[in-house]
Amino acid sequence: MSNSILLISDEHNPFYSSVYGHSFLRTPNLERLAREGTLYENAYCPSPLCSPSRSAFMSGRRVHELQAYSNCNVGLRSDFPTYGEVLKEQGVYTVHFGKTHVYDRAENLGFSEIHYSKDVKQPGDTNFVRRPLAIRGDAAERAQGFGIKETAFDDDLKVMNAALDWLKHAAPALKQPWSLTINLLNPHFPQWNTQEFWDLYPEGGDLPRYSKDEDSARHPYAQDLRDHFQTDLFTEEQVRGLRRGYLGNVSFIDRQLGRLMDAMQEGGWNDNTNVIYTSDHGEMLGKFGMWWKCSLYEDSVRIPCIAAGPDFVKGERVTTPVDSHDIQASLFYAAKADRPDNWSGQPLQTIPAEDRERVVFSEYHGHGTRGGGYMLRKGDWKLIFNIDAPNQLFQLRDDPDELYNMYGEHPGKAAELESELRCICTPELEDDRAHEFQRAQQRILQAEGHLPGG
Repeated sequence: MSNSILLISDEHNPFYSSVYGHSFLRTPNLERLAREGTLYENAYCPSPLCSPSRSAFMSGRRVHELQAYSNCNVGLRSDFPTYGEVLKEQGVYTVHFGKTHVYDRAENLGFSEIHYSKDVKQPGDTNFVRRPLAIRGDAAERAQGFGIKETAFDDDLKVMNAALDWLKHAAPALKQPWSLTINLLNPHFPQWNTQEFWDLYPEGGDLPRYSKDEDSARHPYAQDLRDHFQTDLFTEEQVRGLRRGYLGNVSFIDRQLGRLMDAMQEGGWNDNTNVIYTSDHGEMLGKFGMWWKCSLYEDSVRIPCIAAGPDFVKGERVTTPVDSHDIQASLFYAAKADRPDNWSGQPLQTIPAEDRERVVFSEYHGHGTRGGGYMLRKGDWKLIFNIDAPNQLFQLRDDPDELYNMYGEHPGKAAELESELRCICTPELEDDRAHEFQRAQQRILQAEGHLPGG
């Protein structure tokens, strides 16, 4: 039986780290964690948006089961038990520090302790309307969010310091297994750095390799997202500044992981405690002219996943696709606790290093696209099934940047992956349910005066 520590960053595209192959971004503590444990090369989030992804992780359920489709928190169901609650009922002491941003308020999530949750006030994000497509009027202003701010990391440091204090002073007194979750806000935009971190990467103010002229950038959903976020208005200076600031924010997160690993070593926890680093979703960072998340392209839907401790093999790299539900299931496996049968996921500890038949799934029903989208990854192949736009099929071994849609060239492979998708859900039905639910949210917001038309 092992304890678990889960460090979750916000919006970390794994390709922006040295351990996943970035050419000059230095993340020595991610490398250190990978040396001491297992790196999962192909990890995915349940949905590339904060609240849907975090809600799915918290509850063990798919986004379409929760109907937590966007960052609007009006009208959501709140009767889903959380992993913190289910573990606690079985004698595991569950502690949560930092951002929750899920389907219910922090005090209702059932953890033994929860601190600095920063609940999002209702109604949350009201820009989720897709018919007609909402345009986010403040997006161009967001593009100015980069540069030097000496308070840039204060909120995350408050959370991290409190979590490390708990690990040093409270954890040793417990007479039961425990699970500690730490959620930090970086490298989520805005890309503010302290002077120290801004100075790390002057070469980081570069331009994306692939622009909005690529075929994948001209897909209707990609164009929708650029319109929604007004990213075509971003200046070259803004693009360079945002990209440079992001690298500094990733380095800050890497340093916090190092502090955590040092604290584990000093406290003697390494022999009986697993530590996992991951994020809630990725970040496009200007690729295809797209920014932030909300896309089922790799830079947005992929997440880092590195796990070390008594349950994990040192120095191993796993190519089998995994997802956030598998990470959550690992907490139960470590504690030898029972996990509800209707929850998605399989413990990382039980997943073979190379399984070309394993399927992972992600979905998106949030702001910025005219219709729903579903991602299915199996082996080297990835299907993006789009409801109101052409479907896409990518062979990621030879085309990791998703430049060539092979849907028309490989109908058999497309049909195979679509069949796997339909074993998980009926995409047309779930798209209808999402639009119906969002229309109901619109009516509530209109009646309350948050949207015009009430």
